Amino acid sequence: MIDLKGKVALVTGGSRGLGRADCLALARAGADVVVTDILIESDPELEKAAEASGSALSQVMASQKAVYSEKTSSEIRDMGRRSVAMKMDVTNREQVKAVVDQVVKEFGSLDILINNAGTLDHMAAVENQVDALWDRDLKVNLTGAYNCSKAVWPYMKQRNWGRIIMMSSIAGSLGGFGQASYSTTKAGLTGLARTLALEGARYNITVNAIVPGIIGTEAFKMGRPDMNERMIKRVALRRPGEPEDIANAITFLCSPAAGYITGVALPVTGGLDLFTF
Repeated sequence: MIDLKGKVALVTGGSRGLGRADCLALARAGADVVVTDILIESDPELEKAAEASGSALSQVMASQKAVYSEKTSSEIRDMGRRSVAMKMDVTNREQVKAVVDQVVKEFGSLDILINNAGTLDHMAAVENQVDALWDRDLKVNLTGAYNCSKAVWPYMKQRNWGRIIMMSSIAGSLGGFGQASYSTTKAGLTGLARTLALEGARYNITVNAIVPGIIGTEAFKMGRPDMNERMIKRVALRRPGEPEDIANAITFLCSPAAGYITGVALPVTGGLDLFTF
């Protein structure tokens, strides 16, 4: 049922973690995939501010600066699909438009957009939130998805077909202690998805949000074991999900089989959002 042959997908933040899993799953379903990510050219002052918070996530992100866009793209080509790795900063509107235009020119279309790029290293109670990091998080997580969606929109309208996925989070639904900026942006993505779903419906463009729960990414595995255990006990299935669980849901929503599903915020949480005890 999930056949994406002939479709061209662009994944932001696609070099590792959930983005990489999304790229590989879309390719296995038959899509050609453009892997985009930003090279490590972060603002040194913002990096220092994030690391100074002392949160486990900020330390993980600081230790994993490498991006693997070309490696992911190479694996996709080994499957027999077309793929290219491209640098794209989702906060740079001119660069986003240039990349989208280039993809359409070289691949012939752009049918699927996965808004996965995001920041996850700003952890502090509200009185200690760093204003510059708050601004950055909104710029990357929320405005970045807006920038990319707006850039692909004319091409999807012209072809009368499109799939856009927002990567939200359970933190956007339940809140997250010390995650004011992150939770706010993830909640905002759900509103953006539902608005674009209304605007895209007459052009056969579906727009949905994925709401991941506790997923066994690199960041989770490097977290404190006692905190991980506390989180897992909140999950009805009593285990973390895998990146492939998210990727499989995304692939389904991008397929013709999900053509009547739009404006949905789909929890992939293992029951984390249920009342568990």
